[in-house]
This record gives sequence, C-alpha cells and structure tokens, in this order.
Amino acid sequence: MFLDGEYAVSVDSLTLAASGFHVGGEISDEELYELLSASKISRAKEKALYLIEYCPRTRKELTDRLVPLYGEEAAEAAVSRMEELGLIDDEAYAREYALQLIERKHFSAERVRFELIRKGIDRSLAEEILEELEPDACEQIRILLATKYARRLSDEKERSRTANSLRSMGFRWSDIQEAMRETEG
Repeated sequence: MFLDGEYAVSVDSLTLAASGFHVGGEISDEELYELLSASKISRAKEKALYLIEYCPRTRKELTDRLVPLYGEEAAEAAVSRMEELGLIDDEAYAREYALQLIERKHFSAERVRFELIRKGIDRSLAEEILEELEPDACEQIRILLATKYARRLSDEKERSRTANSLRSMGFRWSDIQEAMRETEG
C-alpha cells in the first residue's frame, strides 16, 4: 500500500480486496490498523497451513513458529483456526508420536514422556498415553542390545558404556542390568 504517494506497508491481496478499499480512497489510522491486523492473521493462517502440510505439529510447536513472524495475536488466531478445521489435534499427534518413539526408536517410557512434554503435550495426557501403550522397558532394552548395541557387548568397558547409553535414554539401572544378564546367558 502506498500512502500519500509513498510506499507504506504490505497487505495481502485477499485482505485488501475484502476490505473494500480502492485506489485513491481515504483510510483512517484505525482502519489501517485493522487492515494490517487482518492481513497478519491471514498470512499467519497461510503459513500455518504450509507448516502443517510439511509435517504434523502440536499446538505449541505451531505457535512457537508463528509468534516471531506475526505476533501473538495473529499466531493464536491462526492456530485456533487450524484446530477448528481439525488440522491440529494434540491428542492424536501425541498418541502417534509416542507409538513411533516406542516401536521405532525403542525409547523408554521416561524418554517418551520427556519428548511429548517437550513438544507441548500436557503431562497428564502424556501419562495417559503411556499407561495405554505400556512399553516393556526390558523388552525395549533387549531389542536395542540385539540391534544398536550388538557389537558393543564384547568386553566390560564396552558393556559399561552401553549401560550408560541406555541410562541416558531414560531406562532404569535395574532394567538395564536384567536385560544385560539375559543377553549374557
């Protein structure tokens, strides 16, 4: 938009067309502010659609990506609209993500809980999902020992490093020791 013959601001074309303003028309400061706010919201919604199309996201992740670009008000409006359309659903996302972490990466329940909360999933929902999935820690460790750490069990130093790696993944010492004893025999 040009004001008094000089470039002033950019407004997306859909918002401008819907506003009813035309070339040579008058615009008050309040009308300009409303037009810019509507344009920011429209752009935030467009960006939200793009981000969701690229990969699924939680409410928090989407908000965190939009706020620096469009501000809190526009980001909240865009995220709310995506929820209304059913394009973001934290509960469905959390269930799918937790299942992937357990089945593909063989993460411990503690690590899955941490990852879900880091993504913005409510702690109580994370707990509920983990109760439903009930990952067996010893089974997860056995799978990791047979695949990822299979070559690292030859001597005591390597076994100690493997145990420390498993501990850093959120597994309890007792579960690690039990699974390692089973792989020895």
